[in-house]
Amino acid sequence: MASVDTIAQIDESEIEAKEGIKKLLLFLGEDANREGLLDTPKRVVKAFKEMTKGYNEEVSEILKVTFESNNSNEIAIESIPFNSLCEHHMLPFYGTVNIKYKPKNGRVVGLSKIPRVVEVFAKRLQIQEKLTKEIADAIQQNLDCLGVEVEIIAKHMCMELRGIKCVGSDTRTIYRTGCYENLHNRNKS
Repeated sequence: MASVDTIAQIDESEIEAKEGIKKLLLFLGEDANREGLLDTPKRVVKAFKEMTKGYNEEVSEILKVTFESNNSNEIAIESIPFNSLCEHHMLPFYGTVNIKYKPKNGRVVGLSKIPRVVEVFAKRLQIQEKLTKEIADAIQQNLDCLGVEVEIIAKHMCMELRGIKCVGSDTRTIYRTGCYENLHNRNKS
């Protein structure tokens, strides 16, 4: 249970965030008191709390229960949808994540846990390169597996809506650990 001081800090912080959104509306030339915008600061703060809820979750808790599978064959979960916010512009990027891991000693995790790991890291301010690595490292460390490969294919609104306005392009990042990294390095030689 949160202390009274913690609750007061959260309430004060939320009030300051709403005031910040109101100031942004004014900066943009809007009338923050017009009917359509009156509740916008409240809605924006609520939306950002939801879109960054991953800061309040622990991956180790999600991956703590494993099961004996009696084999160490590769497990692949593909096309896991995700959305996140770019830490540079706080604009969305979204796409799919493909994950492979090779269990050690036949120990596996429930299949639904892998998309939950993606969700935890995606629901933080991110860059795609870091997101890819964080997912792989979390699975590698918490499952103590032989190797992990994470591939993310995403569209970035910071590239499509502003700046270069490169509509329709995909960004692909891949991060490998253990046996996947070794296999990739051998194939390059």
